Amino acid sequence: MSATVNATKWSGLGLEELGDLAGLLNEVPAANAGGAGPLELPLDLIDEDPNQPRTADNPGFLPESIAEIGETIKDRGVKSPISVRENKDAPGRYFINHGARRYRGSKWANKTTIPAFIDNDYNEADQVIENLQRNELTAREIADFIGRELAKGKKKGEIAKEIGKSPAFITQHVTLLDLPEPIAEAFNSGRCKDVTVINELVTAYKKNPGEVAVWLADDSQELTRGTVKLLREFLENKRNHEHGDRDPNTVDALTGKTDTEAGDSEQGPQDDGANGKKDSKEPDPNKLKKAIIQVKHDDRPARLILNRRPPTDGWAWFKYEDDGQEFAADLGTVQLVALLEG
Repeated sequence: MSATVNATKWSGLGLEELGDLAGLLNEVPAANAGGAGPLELPLDLIDEDPNQPRTADNPGFLPESIAEIGETIKDRGVKSPISVRENKDAPGRYFINHGARRYRGSKWANKTTIPAFIDNDYNEADQVIENLQRNELTAREIADFIGRELAKGKKKGEIAKEIGKSPAFITQHVTLLDLPEPIAEAFNSGRCKDVTVINELVTAYKKNPGEVAVWLADDSQELTRGTVKLLREFLENKRNHEHGDRDPNTVDALTGKTDTEAGDSEQGPQDDGANGKKDSKEPDPNKLKKAIIQVKHDDRPARLILNRRPPTDGWAWFKYEDDGQEFAADLGTVQLVALLEG
């Protein structure tokens, strides 16, 4: 087929004598960019974006997935035009903005053209936003995009704003770019795809690399938020026992009492010597018995977990008020709301 764009036959319009019809048609894409209808572009003029956020192993690009959409295109054609932009380094050629699956399906169906809109005001962030909205990007693809943006000198906050996600979302995916080997193996193999679980494992690994590696080596171990939470609590309690610094408010599973309560019962009531009266102190009205720090994160109410060691400097653990989910976050991403007495 000719490398020029197909168009309606011009007979009867007084244009039969134009010698350079191809040159005229080559000007149509520019008009299309201004809001005209879709063009029928030759598939051999279109290239996939080398920075396409979806990688070859994306579920949507699997051979069976392309064959499925290809069968539909063979029977019904492409009903929704793809979006392309002009390739500035190769005049007359185009990069795909979005519609890579329709493009591949059309090639599978042995089509020669595809309906397309030309949109030169399009960038990689737009591709990521669109695929995020359709949940068509894997966690690894999101992380790779963030990594490329960071390499350009952008800040995490800028990237978050650009793709409409929270700073915590960006930070969690950045973790995927440099995972410890045992965790990377679990993630890359597809054994665990939950980004939150991966981040929890990384936090546990930093404190107990050997124990976490052994735990992950058990292929029968299910990797869920619940199991990883239990693992972290077990390692935390073990570490506290080894260092003799268990939280005095920890409830003993056997006695049902905290260490403080158990100590009081063993010592018995204290007296002041001569009178045998229990020594008592008036509570200081300026001191809080128990402080509750309320914050806001991602526009959701939460509270600071005071007795849990933060994963790194500048971070802390929090608990959402609405569903009780615990999460680690950069202190710079939370807003202090109130200090209350528990």
